[in-house]
Amino acid sequence: MDLNTLLVFGLASLSINLIPGPDVVYIVSNTMKGQLKLGIEAALGLGAGYLLHTVAAVLGLSALILSSTLLFSIVKYIGAAYLLYLGVSSILNAYRGQSSFIASDSDSDSVNDKVIKSVFKQGVIVSIFNPKVAMFFLAFLPQFIDISSATATKELVVLGLLFTVLATGCNVVYACLGHVMFNNAQARKYARGIEAGSGFILLGLGTKVALSDH
Repeated sequence: MDLNTLLVFGLASLSINLIPGPDVVYIVSNTMKGQLKLGIEAALGLGAGYLLHTVAAVLGLSALILSSTLLFSIVKYIGAAYLLYLGVSSILNAYRGQSSFIASDSDSDSVNDKVIKSVFKQGVIVSIFNPKVAMFFLAFLPQFIDISSATATKELVVLGLLFTVLATGCNVVYACLGHVMFNNAQARKYARGIEAGSGFILLGLGTKVALSDH
């Protein structure tokens, strides 16, 4: 694989990831809860999921899932159900006055760490159970390699890692933008509304995943 191919792949990856999509919606919905760390951890969790998708693509697991309507549907509905669960939880917390909105100046580090770790795990799960990501990896990455080459597997891994780094970097940028927009006194004043808003965003995202075609 030559440098020109890597540059073209990098530019294509950046172009794709700079366009806001479901991952950005998930990241911003977490950043809306008050801390930049939440958005960054969401981005890192999604990035970890991209790495697992790279491994799955190399091992052929993604191809197996996408070739089976049943397996594809199972993965799709698990992912959609999890997003719906997160959305409903956020709305219920807002309704009960138990918002998970974090004010960086008032909460203890132990509470912050617990919530941050939870967001990272959620990001991994959301990414893993998004069959569209698997479809993307199988459709996009092979366009830049010679699949008949003896080094095809190695090249696929390299491109997967490069895409993961670039995608995660773009997601972190969106987390920072969300932080600038929502981390202010006025946003904290309407914490319950923001919590409910992020919940409805996640409900919409989960519904979109559930209704997506094979």
